[in-house]
Order: sequence, then C-alpha cells, then structure tokens
Amino acid sequence: MPFEYGFWISDFHWEGIQLPVLQSAIPNRQSAFVIPVGNQIRNPTTVSVKVQHLTKLYGAQKAVNDLSFEARKGEVLGFLGPNGAGKSTTMKILTCFIPQTTGKAEVCGFDVETDPLEVRRRIGYLPEHNPLYKEMYVREYLQFVAKLHKVPNVAKRVADMVELTGLGREQHKLISSLSKGYRQRVGLAQAMLHDPEVLILDEPTSGLDPNQLVEIRSVIKQLGKEKTVIFSTHIMQEVQALCDRVLIINKGKIVANDAIGQLQNRVSDELVVTVEFQQAVNVNKFQQIKHLKRTESLGGNRWHIVADANKDIRGDIFRFSVENNLTLLEMHKEVVSVEDVFTELTK
Repeated sequence: MPFEYGFWISDFHWEGIQLPVLQSAIPNRQSAFVIPVGNQIRNPTTVSVKVQHLTKLYGAQKAVNDLSFEARKGEVLGFLGPNGAGKSTTMKILTCFIPQTTGKAEVCGFDVETDPLEVRRRIGYLPEHNPLYKEMYVREYLQFVAKLHKVPNVAKRVADMVELTGLGREQHKLISSLSKGYRQRVGLAQAMLHDPEVLILDEPTSGLDPNQLVEIRSVIKQLGKEKTVIFSTHIMQEVQALCDRVLIINKGKIVANDAIGQLQNRVSDELVVTVEFQQAVNVNKFQQIKHLKRTESLGGNRWHIVADANKDIRGDIFRFSVENNLTLLEMHKEVVSVEDVFTELTK
C-alpha cells in the first residue's frame, strides 16, 4: 500500500506522521490533514465569513457567548476585546483548530464543522503564538509549507512572499536566530503562501519595531482590497489606520459591530469644535451661534464650542466670525478615538 505524509495541526506545530492513503486507516481524523488548494466552489457570495449564534463552553465558563457576525470580501475587520474576551477562541473555531459547543460558522460557504478541509483550503492563519520550525531556514520553511499546500511554482511563490514581507536579507538564516519581529513576518508569509481567500491574523504586528509596523500595515491594507482580513490587535491607532469595520467583544459577547465613524458616535451625543480667535470674545456673544449647546474656555482666546452630535455647527461658527469681524485662527472638530470607544464599551 502506498504511503504519503500528512500533518496534524496543533496550536504549536505540525507533526509529520506517515499514514496510508486510505483515510479509513485513521478513523475520525479527516479534518486533521492539510489538503492542497481545491477547485470546488460553493455558493459564491461577497460574504466570506458568517458566524451565527456561536458559543464555546469550557466547563461552566462561556468563553464565547452567542456571537453572530459577518465579514465580507474586500474588508478589513478589526476584532477587538480585552484579554480573555474570547477573540482567540473565536479565531480557533473559524480555523478549525477547536470545535464550537453550539452555533454555526461558515467560511466561503463551507461549514467549519462539516467541511473543515474546504475551510482550511481557503484560510490563511497566523495564530497569537506563531508556530514555526525554529531549526529550519526561512526559505526552507516557506518551501516546506508551500509543498504541503501543493502550491504551483513553489520557487516563484516563495520568492514573492519573501519580497512582500521584507524577508530578503533574512531568508537564508535559521528561524531560531530571528528577532520576534522577523518571526512574525515569516508567520505572515506562510499564512499567505497558498493565496487564501480569507486571512485570520491574531495580533500580527506584535513585536514589530516602528518601521516594520508601517511596512506590515501597508501589506495588510493592500491585502484587504481583494481578500477578507480579520485581525486582532491591542494597538488602537492600528485599528483606525487599517479597519473598515470594528467588532468589539467583551466577556464573550459582542458589544459593538460597526464602521469606525459610526462607532465613534456611539459613546458621545455631543459634537465638540475647538476654535481660536485672534481677538478676545465676550462669552455672551456665542449665543448668536445656531444650535449652540454650551461653551468651554480653554484659556486665552481658545474655546470649545459644543452642540448636539447630529448638528455640525462649523459653518455657523464661520458665519459668526465674519459677522462679528473676528479673525478665526483655528477650527477643528474633536474626534472620539477608537481607544475611547473601546474603554467605554469594555468597562
């Protein structure tokens, strides 16, 4: 009987084991092996990831509690939450590492429970604890992973990923000798090798220096134009720079799921505009501004002018300045940061 090598995927490494071609030789292990990229297509749709009432129990503890959300092609979805909120657990369910207790999750139309092999063909995954064979060289490792996926033209694909992730000078080094930042790059490269439709990245920029951050963010932004990218991070500036939409979970439950702009409006019902005039202004004169709610002095000739969130009064402030012969030196709308939103919703 002919033999081939399959690879059991764990959270930490892939262990090569020799097995018969007949799948029945290892009962109930069909979902354990990396299978080459397939051509099967089911229900083409712009919704790449669909989660419905997903729950994961560890004894009496609910790590994930009735989550429902979608992620679409061409979208970068920020997956946020404090430590222990259930982010990594959800990602492990979506990538078929662990089963859900109840609920349903689909990737590109395939159920993670009943079609795990089809799901794995379409997902690139970088887990929180980046699993790498540290005794292998960078290029050797990427070639190894590419062959597992039966990627055509391995040499070219590996060269493309090395260039994309900035591993050119490190490609002939042992992985064990790399810094954490460069190991993250290797992990990102292996996640993209088989050109998956969905990328799930658990804190992909962890350990990167400021220059590396800019480069990897650029890669993720570019990938998000043609693929579905779900990534978790604790860097709020990263969320504002990269994400089309943000999903925040706390204690296993969704507390927010919205576009960045809409999310920022959720935590405040007021619009605050900072202004500075060249001349001193009598506080009573501000009552001429339409929709004014109140003013706050910032010292000197600088003020906060406050209105309801649905009233953009910047035009009214400009007209007020003209009508009162005031020179307006500064005017800008104060923006609620994603960090403010996150803090407010996960208290």
